[in-house]
Amino acid sequence: MKLSRNYIKLYLNLTAKKILAYLKQRIEYKTFLIFASLFVGVFSGIAASLLKNLVHYIQHESHSLFNNFGIKYLNSIIPLIGIFLSILIVKIFFDGKIIKGLGNVIYSIVRKKSDLPASKILSHLLTSGVTVGMGGSAGLEAPIVIIGASIGSNVAKELKLNYKTRTLLLACGSAAGISAIFNSPIAGVIFAFEVLLPEVTVYSFIPLLIASASSAVLSKMLYSGQLFYLVTEGWHLYAIPYYIILGVICGFVSLYMIKTSHYLEHLMDNYTKTIKKALFGGIVLCSLIVILPPLFGEGYSTVISLLAGKQQELLNNSVFQIFKNKEITLLVFVALIIITKVFATSLTIGSGGNGGIIAPSLFTGALTGFFIATSVNYLGISELNTANFIVVGMAGILSGVIHAPLTGIFLIAEVTGGYSLIVPLMIVAALSFFISKHFHKDSIYTTTLAEKGIQFRSKKESFFINDLKTEDLIENDFIALKPNMTLRMLAEKLTNTRRNLFPILDDNGVLIGIITLDDIREVMLDKEVYDVLLVGDIMSQYFDSVDIKTELFEVMEHFEEKNIWNLPVTNCGKYVGFLSKSNIFQKYSTHWANQEKEEI
Repeated sequence: MKLSRNYIKLYLNLTAKKILAYLKQRIEYKTFLIFASLFVGVFSGIAASLLKNLVHYIQHESHSLFNNFGIKYLNSIIPLIGIFLSILIVKIFFDGKIIKGLGNVIYSIVRKKSDLPASKILSHLLTSGVTVGMGGSAGLEAPIVIIGASIGSNVAKELKLNYKTRTLLLACGSAAGISAIFNSPIAGVIFAFEVLLPEVTVYSFIPLLIASASSAVLSKMLYSGQLFYLVTEGWHLYAIPYYIILGVICGFVSLYMIKTSHYLEHLMDNYTKTIKKALFGGIVLCSLIVILPPLFGEGYSTVISLLAGKQQELLNNSVFQIFKNKEITLLVFVALIIITKVFATSLTIGSGGNGGIIAPSLFTGALTGFFIATSVNYLGISELNTANFIVVGMAGILSGVIHAPLTGIFLIAEVTGGYSLIVPLMIVAALSFFISKHFHKDSIYTTTLAEKGIQFRSKKESFFINDLKTEDLIENDFIALKPNMTLRMLAEKLTNTRRNLFPILDDNGVLIGIITLDDIREVMLDKEVYDVLLVGDIMSQYFDSVDIKTELFEVMEHFEEKNIWNLPVTNCGKYVGFLSKSNIFQKYSTHWANQEKEEI
């Protein structure tokens, strides 16, 4: 098995390398980039199709197996089996190591030069396939985005492309993954910009379009079918206040999902033993599914039932069927699902399964929209189109959870064919995003990174920081002084430097103080103290410094936080030089200008 896998991997790598190397040598760089993005898009589309077919195969086989054994009503334990299978796959084939979540892709962009290991392709394909295929309450989107990103990153690495191009091809793979999984090429491109590449440039726009479109075409060929079908007559002005209410509620539900997911992630991390964690998370998950059956799987079948007007199907196989007042029971039931879906998803992933948050966000959004519209209709306040609110609610929660309103708008418009609802989609997505962002500045993907002090800056800044190290920017032409030097000695040094500050070092080269021209401006006019006043008497002992190994991200954050222009640098406590904020800005401009010239 291992030999066969390695052979396939080697064969694919060699084939890809030969094709793209041939193109790289014989065509213009920009044209080559189009071919490279097409290549990444095609392979990402193949991966997405494989994953979707694998999930449906596992779903069919697992249910058939349980039904054949006469345990039809114990299907709720299937997710626990899926979690253990996922753990077993990682343990046997991937040395027990797998890093999940899109936050890891963002981390690789900002801290690892967009370098993703090729093993992520197969590991996420298999683990997410068995997790979601066997009813894990998560989505396939994050795994397929990671798979696509890994394809793009490894294609770039094989061709020895620079960090900037590697990041672009990584984003192409991610866009292609979203495009293929939803058959939504526009949303794929927008997702790449909003989540992975914070700046839009023509340079990156065309390759992303090519990758996303090619992936959508291939996915359509290999796996036909529309995710949702929406029949709508459009929206009405009288419904606008209710869309505004929906947007506000979606914002707070999104906020709840982000914070709850983050809390549960920490909670599950407390379990150091894999089996114990899997048992705890899996048993709680299965218990929730017994009480609330729609928590089983991605939840798309539930959304389809709601759009078809079959809302009473939600109560099937649940204890809530015994209640007579079906309308109130259904509303309570839906509210409980909205509250607990994030628990089910976090337990699925945290206990050892693999999946993403996009499908649960869409599911929760659909139920939120359904709850608002059904409540208003039940109370007789107004007559709202429930299907419209279901669709718009999906965009609202997705926008608030991943902090990507345009992705929410265009993804839902594409997968439902609901472009006639573009205005309500804009209202709800914008309000949800604003509220979620206002109370929690980080998305569900970047919350953990922000907790570790890792900020996802602009694309240009990321390229610059990843290409340079702190030690590359150190200036060491400052004149060092001793604390026992007199003011006269200091005055003599002033004529030999253009600097306006001086480091004060002890006999071991340790920085013990700093003097600036502002510190000595007044005493310099009093020549009577020239031979009396010592440098140690007037130096400032209160200063900020950074170690030479400090990453440039942290240095720039330090400049911003302290509002200073110069930072001394030390190595094992000893003075090395200074970092200048203005010098970093200058090098940043020069560095980016050179990058632009290389592309032309």
